[in-house]
Amino acid sequence: MTTTGTDIKTLYDAGLHVGYSRTRRHPSAVPYLFGTKDRVDVFDLERTQKHMDAALAFVLSVAQSNKHLLFIGGKPESAVALRAAAERAEMPYVASRWIGGTLTNFKNIRKRIERLLKLTEERESGELAKYTKRERLLLDREAEKLRARFGGLIPMVDLPAAVFVVDTKYEHTAVCEANHLGIPVVGLLSSDCDFSLIQYPIPANDTSVKSVRLVCDRVAEACIEGKEHQMNAKIPSTKHQITNNI
Repeated sequence: MTTTGTDIKTLYDAGLHVGYSRTRRHPSAVPYLFGTKDRVDVFDLERTQKHMDAALAFVLSVAQSNKHLLFIGGKPESAVALRAAAERAEMPYVASRWIGGTLTNFKNIRKRIERLLKLTEERESGELAKYTKRERLLLDREAEKLRARFGGLIPMVDLPAAVFVVDTKYEHTAVCEANHLGIPVVGLLSSDCDFSLIQYPIPANDTSVKSVRLVCDRVAEACIEGKEHQMNAKIPSTKHQITNNI
């Protein structure tokens, strides 16, 4: 099972235990800390392990329900790993600057996504040939801008069942929107973040590329496993119908 058994040595080797300096500590992070070394907060990896397993179990349940988990993480240290993990799990993502209202004003955001799909379809079908060269250039630029902002959200036709956020302080607006709508938040958050805003916290290093990649990969694996369970659950009923028809 990908949802349990994350060994502490793996977490340590990936640097998940390293927090920020004590001066940047948020009071809500105290219960998750082991102590301080050289003025740097150190996470209790046993607690990190416990919370990661709980978070992954929740992610698996979301995927089993055939619902979307939105991956969010636009800062440079996390964007590449988060996007790769989301694409592997076939889940929507935002790996660039968060556009305010992406969740709370999703109907209008979806209109922009539909515009992107329309432009892409017209380009592939050759319909843009009816426009002048300058008009085609402007439409191509519009499509590029829309793709950069909303390309990762194309699979999401409705609000997600949950969101996975890397660095909840950096993505504070996204967390606030999710909380406002009652959407559960799975968060990878360091010692400078507010843990009270996160329903499924993973207390760990949210800046190291190695740490972020490990957590993103585990979340993606939980999504994939959940989808496989959901697909396998449908197979027996299908076979039963075939047998009855025979």
